[in-house]
Amino acid sequence: MDVVRKRALSNTAKVAIGVRDPTPKMISSIETAHNEGYAHVILVGDKQDIDAIGTSLEIINTHEPELVLGDLLASGSVDAAVRGTAKASGTLSHLKDVLKIERLHRMAFLLTSEGVPFFLAPVGIDEGNNLSDKITLVKLGVEHMRRFGVEPVVGVLSGGRMGDLGRHETIDRTLADADFLASRLRENGICAKHYTILIEDAIKEANFIFAPDGITGNLIFRTLVFLGGGDGIGAPVLMDDHVFVDTSRVGGHYTKAIMLASALVDMKNERNRS
Repeated sequence: MDVVRKRALSNTAKVAIGVRDPTPKMISSIETAHNEGYAHVILVGDKQDIDAIGTSLEIINTHEPELVLGDLLASGSVDAAVRGTAKASGTLSHLKDVLKIERLHRMAFLLTSEGVPFFLAPVGIDEGNNLSDKITLVKLGVEHMRRFGVEPVVGVLSGGRMGDLGRHETIDRTLADADFLASRLRENGICAKHYTILIEDAIKEANFIFAPDGITGNLIFRTLVFLGGGDGIGAPVLMDDHVFVDTSRVGGHYTKAIMLASALVDMKNERNRS
């Protein structure tokens, strides 16, 4: 988090955030990111709804923040975009269209209830559903972690313990897939281990937890953040030319997601200069 904070402060990127059904808590957290100097923040949403709460931040008035966010990013009008409370399906679908990307891959940046930072993927319910996509997602995630100066240690999860083999074909498949994935990653020079279903052991050693599929990953995220006292910073879309940080509409805290977006812009600019 210190790396992210310093990167954001040194950059102060122009960051747009989607706003639907704004609350005072949401607007306050966005203003904090702006006032602390993490980013120059632009609100994208219904101006009348936002003005009803009150803010001095710049507002782009629209009833369709899902479309405007992608358009702003694609045109270069902003350095980065954060989904905020814009709807997920419309935002991500339009983002793929305007950026001409066939598939989006995301990796969530989380903190445990004890403040231990780690990355988690897949978190999209339609991501990581076959071995090829899993390998691609891990490799992209590893590359982005190294940009933070973090050497990845991947903890691959499955649906049971090895002693559960034979109890159900779904469990057998997840165990086999996780073994294969961990082995393939090691062949590619990535530190990886199959921890079976024991996420509590994986988090002791790994800083990149890889779930059996996107549904499981999404449930891990929601359980940790909304029930378990953890914190969800944001889920960057893993791409080189643009910065987009996905967020949940539940919770209402967006300071750290904006900070992360600004830091990622600084890293992108640094790569472009080198």
